[in-house]
Amino acid sequence: MKKFINSAETMLAESLDGFAAAHANIVALGGERKFVRRREPNLQKVALVSGGGSGHEPLHVGFVGKGMLDAACPGQIFTSPTPDQIVEAATAVGGESGVLFIVKNYAGDRMNFEMAAEIFEGKAASIVTNDDVAVDRSTYSTGRRGVAGTLVIEKIVGAAAEKGVDLEGCVQLGNDVNARTRSIGVALTSCTVPAAGTPTFALGENEMEMGVGIHGEPGRRRVKLTQANDIADEMISAIVNDYEGRISGPALLLINGFGGTPSLELYLMYDAARRILEKRGIAISRSLVGSYVTSLEMAGCSMTLTMLDDKLTALWDDPVHAAALRW
Repeated sequence: MKKFINSAETMLAESLDGFAAAHANIVALGGERKFVRRREPNLQKVALVSGGGSGHEPLHVGFVGKGMLDAACPGQIFTSPTPDQIVEAATAVGGESGVLFIVKNYAGDRMNFEMAAEIFEGKAASIVTNDDVAVDRSTYSTGRRGVAGTLVIEKIVGAAAEKGVDLEGCVQLGNDVNARTRSIGVALTSCTVPAAGTPTFALGENEMEMGVGIHGEPGRRRVKLTQANDIADEMISAIVNDYEGRISGPALLLINGFGGTPSLELYLMYDAARRILEKRGIAISRSLVGSYVTSLEMAGCSMTLTMLDDKLTALWDDPVHAAALRW
């Protein structure tokens, strides 16, 4: 294992210290590093709180800032944050307008956020993201996984909350965006969790994992590595077919790197996906390309498609000041 590391036990704490120092004009650390919050919380609006296992950076702590999350709770690597972390974060940033928890659909995340919502003494509601088409809703744990589409929800609902939309309106908006969003990922290599010291899974030189999750867990099947155009075509077909009906019109296309894939390849995949979608009558009006929801150093990418309307487009375009997000 080759990583920039002092010890597996201190890695997260040291990384959070560095992150908070690098972006001190935007974020601050909560007590005992339990959460990252906006440097200047706006207690007059609905507060957005999310979180999850570390190792997916910049998700979620990198998306804390004006126009996105008010606080994020980092768990240990690939491990859900604890209920006390979530409650303390919500207490620090929540006001009379309430707190909205944005939760990826993993068993640990759901359980701990549900417990936190019960303990939290203020007004609260939750959105569960489940955009991963690689997994059937009825066969994987609590259903489909929440993956890179979570970023789209945090951005759009964050903009709405900043404009003063109330808690009920933010919930409805978030559920609408979730219903409009589909994602699928493909891995070319595994990643190595520092505490384990060995790759999570093994792929042959000419193999890839189609439908992989953001922790390296399998999705659809292991297949032979092929040309980028063919990979993109299979991923887009899975996304489009999942809408269960003809779709057309403007859309957001997010090509997300898993941490070990250079921008050169991500933009190549964007070009392939864009051409395929346009042949299907889907016009890409907004785009995002980069490593935003990673899996440590895994090579691979995910594709996310969100069907837009004028309201969602305007919220997407609204300026943000999240610490690690460049729009």
